[in-house]
Amino acid sequence: MSINVIYLTEAQQYIAEMPEKARAKMLYNISLVQSGVKDVRIFKKISDTGIWEFRASNSGNEYRLLSFWDKNNKSLVVSTHGFDKKTQKTPKQEISHAEQIMNDYYEG
Repeated sequence: MSINVIYLTEAQQYIAEMPEKARAKMLYNISLVQSGVKDVRIFKKISDTGIWEFRASNSGNEYRLLSFWDKNNKSLVVSTHGFDKKTQKTPKQEISHAEQIMNDYYEG
């Protein structure tokens, strides 16, 4: 099963601004998911939301790229934006931001 990923503007900007090694690891992890690898260490649903996160770690830092599945095309993941994770839980404001981008995507 092949999964397509669309990167919205904020996601593109975040990836471009990541440190080089972290960016390479994130893109590698995304390619694994695209090829059908199922591993919660690199792609995980955030509990009680419709938001998923691509995950990468590098040099003790955690990076997240938030995403959602396109309802009209089950094999499409739309990446909303990213952030450097500093706590165990994904910050609520980051989830809310991703949900707003998702709502705007469907309204657009």
